[in-house]
Amino acid sequence: MNIAMLGSGFIGRFYADSLQGYRSKDKIVSIYSRKTESARKFATDYRVATATTNMEEAIARPEVDVVCISLPNHLHEEAVMLCVKHRKAVICTKPLGRNATEAQRMMEAVEQADIFNGYLEDLVYTPKFIKAYESVKSGALGRILWAKSRETHPGPHSDWFWDIEQAGGGAILDLGCHCVEIARTYIGKDIKPVEVMCWADTQVKPIEAEDHAIGLVKYENGAIGQFEVSWTFRGGLDLRDEVMGSEGTIWINGFLRTGFEMFTSGKGANYVAEKAESNSGWVFPVGDELNELGYNHMFADMFNAMESKQQPRETFYDGYVVNAILDAAYKSARTKQWEPVQLDVWRGRTGVTKDSHLDSYDDDHYLVKEEVTHYGARKWILKNKKTGKIIERVDA
Repeated sequence: MNIAMLGSGFIGRFYADSLQGYRSKDKIVSIYSRKTESARKFATDYRVATATTNMEEAIARPEVDVVCISLPNHLHEEAVMLCVKHRKAVICTKPLGRNATEAQRMMEAVEQADIFNGYLEDLVYTPKFIKAYESVKSGALGRILWAKSRETHPGPHSDWFWDIEQAGGGAILDLGCHCVEIARTYIGKDIKPVEVMCWADTQVKPIEAEDHAIGLVKYENGAIGQFEVSWTFRGGLDLRDEVMGSEGTIWINGFLRTGFEMFTSGKGANYVAEKAESNSGWVFPVGDELNELGYNHMFADMFNAMESKQQPRETFYDGYVVNAILDAAYKSARTKQWEPVQLDVWRGRTGVTKDSHLDSYDDDHYLVKEEVTHYGARKWILKNKKTGKIIERVDA
């Protein structure tokens, strides 16, 4: 694939390292940056033929197959509409929009133009997530009841993140988009999110947006998604997931403490890992950052789908649903009550209620719990189907 990269900053360079390294047959052929010196530096570092400060010029070049948007949030819609104008396949960093209204316009535009669209939600492509999700799909955890995702760190790298007008929000939009899609995928992307309860505050940073938030997302089948996000966490980048089902549990530590620990006085120390706060003392390097953060698998999925003329796992529709959930979270943070998720477009199942989850022990009783005691007896806790009375039965 010949790629036009829009954005030469932190995420653009992460993307470029993966794009030109993993499949070894994809190449960035044009780079757009708002700053001439940044465009030129990126072009030199990644051997890109064309560098420009004109976004449309970077997109419209005839050799470009796909446009990768790694721009500040407020520029996503402009870039997408130019891709539609020139009928270029487009993949866009998260969040898709600053809100669901923007995201819906972008989604409808690319679909009406019938151009390939991919949503670059890297954290559902990490090796640990992929392995965990395969276990969930196979039924190893049974019916998913609760899925929690946490992303916290000391704050983003670029100035525009801290400007609520350009970014559209704070930690909820920046980090919550990851957490919501992770939990939504575990629970089932065809299960409708119905309402959100969220607490958010600005605890530390001198900004208008929130720097810390916790939210609950209720799904139509009774499952609960939970997100914890912060720009105030000290100690590095903390990525953790927990999934609980009727038959099992998964715990994942995705980045901060992954089994690689090192002590150094700081002599000769340099970069450790994304958002690491120190390069001396006990530090926690990451073996293969691009892979651990999901970039390699993400771009492989995008380009393989493009070549086979299929949809990738994450599309603009997914970005739209995430934006709609986060809109409800922002409203709940203001009203301090459960707020409905407004989805003008829903493509999953409808009318889903709580699945029947009561296991029968016999014709007259439901099974509440079965266990073996420390003294070797087998015990069953039972509920009478007619009277509701709870009893226990013991096989000594």
